Amino acid sequence: MMGLLYIIFFAVYVLVSLLVILLCYRYTKRRYRRGWIGGVLSAFVIYNLVFWDWVPTVVAHKYYCATDAGFWIYKTLDQWNVENPGVAKTLVANKGAPSSEEKFDDGYGRKTTYYLNSRFTWVVIHQDISDLLPIIRTEQQVKDVKKNEVLARYVDFGTGNSVKSTIGPPGPLKFWLHNRHCLGGEINDSKLAHYFIAAKNINEKEAKK
Repeated sequence: MMGLLYIIFFAVYVLVSLLVILLCYRYTKRRYRRGWIGGVLSAFVIYNLVFWDWVPTVVAHKYYCATDAGFWIYKTLDQWNVENPGVAKTLVANKGAPSSEEKFDDGYGRKTTYYLNSRFTWVVIHQDISDLLPIIRTEQQVKDVKKNEVLARYVDFGTGNSVKSTIGPPGPLKFWLHNRHCLGGEINDSKLAHYFIAAKNINEKEAKK
């Protein structure tokens, strides 16, 4: 159903656009003898009514991905074990996914903390980084809560629906703006997931030694 609506919308959009461009072309040609000026200006206006944020979003997304995105391990779990001898065997993985959520005061972000066991948490932060462009920054961390130490971190950027609202501009209708990850972001997301799963079940690994 949604696909049919898209087809109808763009069919109407193209037909109306062509009609407006043709009328503007004829008007400026008759009055100023430069019909191409009216055609180009009307095409520019019509394009930007719908697609004004496409190019700026793509450029900004590439910039943020190049300068801030990535995956970092600050301390491996083996290193953590060496620094905290015997502790891993006492950690029991929490059942389910106990968590707490905190919304940013400006409404443009939220932080969700998942309690993996009594020592480790997995923190997920989503934040809009622009008032005009639909760019969402995601940061995930695995933390040692006792030492307030970040052991591993992953940063990624997506475009599309904002954190504040999934129905406001640009909303779910502008499907051409939707891009969940930077290049390589899915792989980094998977690396972080493997790390926090290992941290959650660290006592099982120690029990097998």
